[in-house]
Amino acid sequence: MPDLLCLGEPMLEMNQQPAGPDGRVLFLQGHGGDTSNAAIAATRQGASAGYVSAVGTDAPGDSLMALWATEGVDSSLVGRRADAPTGIYVVSHGPDGHRFTFYRRGSAASLMGPQDVPEAAIRAAKILHLSGISQAISPSACDAGFRAIEVARDAGVLVSYDTNLRLALWPAARAAAVIHAAIGMADIALPSLEDARALTGLTTPEAIVDFYLRLCPLVFLKRGAEGCTVATRDARVTIPRHAVTPVDATGAGDTFAGALLARLIAGDPPEEAARYANVAAALSTRGYGAVAPMPRAAEVRAAMGAAQA
Repeated sequence: MPDLLCLGEPMLEMNQQPAGPDGRVLFLQGHGGDTSNAAIAATRQGASAGYVSAVGTDAPGDSLMALWATEGVDSSLVGRRADAPTGIYVVSHGPDGHRFTFYRRGSAASLMGPQDVPEAAIRAAKILHLSGISQAISPSACDAGFRAIEVARDAGVLVSYDTNLRLALWPAARAAAVIHAAIGMADIALPSLEDARALTGLTTPEAIVDFYLRLCPLVFLKRGAEGCTVATRDARVTIPRHAVTPVDATGAGDTFAGALLARLIAGDPPEEAARYANVAAALSTRGYGAVAPMPRAAEVRAAMGAAQA
């Protein structure tokens, strides 16, 4: 079984492209879903990864199954449902950055429950990764996430949790309660600065890191243009951003997560793994879509070498 198991909802992506000479705006079809993205980012860095989810017996579901086969992500734990669709989302771009519109109510993944958790596969993994979105899509999916975490903890499998806050999916108070309960059961926390400010009411990175270290022993605070702070209860360091000319940051945080977990599984210390993931995430912003621009290991290593030259 794969070393990394990611749990959540995959989606078909429609990403807005720049208007053509005739003024028409076209949308590029791609794939998304935060934990699916992370699994793909991990395999592109050489890790073995699998996905736990469900998709419809529809064209978007077929497209996702083909994607995972191409990317080397084990999809044997993805169920197919004839009674529910695969989720879809639209990415539009404006002066304030990218904006998401989701069509996921009643999706196949949202119907997952604790009975669908593949306990044997989780016990055989090295890291289980899930997110706020994994638990926000429905009450039953929320319960499935907690059950998966319980199984992992009981087996000594590390748990990684990305906040990935989507307030369109649930009220802020419930989001904070669930996400912080889950992080309190995790070994690796991956909050973004924007999410953490909304979830905690705190503003400074230092205070936010302190907050999450009370819940979890290893924190990677994703700070966007300010890089990433890596913190344990004994030390912390901030890694500066890797400079690129960004086009679309849709999958940057997910690329960071997948690349980071791949390097931790490979044995890198947390700071070294975060430096690698920081570069991988930056490189992923140079093209449109969550998956297509994700770099592979050779490209990340080349960029790291060029930055040090």
